[in-house]
Amino acid sequence: MLSQQQISDRLEIQEIVTGYGYAVDNQDWELWDQIFTEDAVIDYTDVSDHRDGREATKQWLMMMPRPGTYYHLIVPSRITVNGDNATSRSICYNPMPTSPGLNIVGHWYDDTLRRTPDGWRITSKTLRLCYQIPLPDAVQPELPVA
Repeated sequence: MLSQQQISDRLEIQEIVTGYGYAVDNQDWELWDQIFTEDAVIDYTDVSDHRDGREATKQWLMMMPRPGTYYHLIVPSRITVNGDNATSRSICYNPMPTSPGLNIVGHWYDDTLRRTPDGWRITSKTLRLCYQIPLPDAVQPELPVA
């Protein structure tokens, strides 16, 4: 049986891991900074040439299409806590707009996390590609201007 501390750790880690998708999808850069340690490394090299730190990755992601045209569905499937360190493996379903159409991307996120005075934070995030399905004829709905 899990202790209260173990349950608390897992719930907080789950919030951090899924919060990543919310931060990217809504371009909530204040939340982004609360998810990662300052020295975190984010590796997207399975789908791009990008591997860099928290701030450089944030600047890179700011070039994405406007919020509401893509989303991350992230489900933590395995969380392992070892004292003040943890690992998480999450599956992600991520439809992304392309020109023309849509690209359906399925991948894993492998995260390492550390307990900090401010709570759990991601120290490294690596995207592991599973599949990409291009749908060039998919029609994107018109979204209201925010």
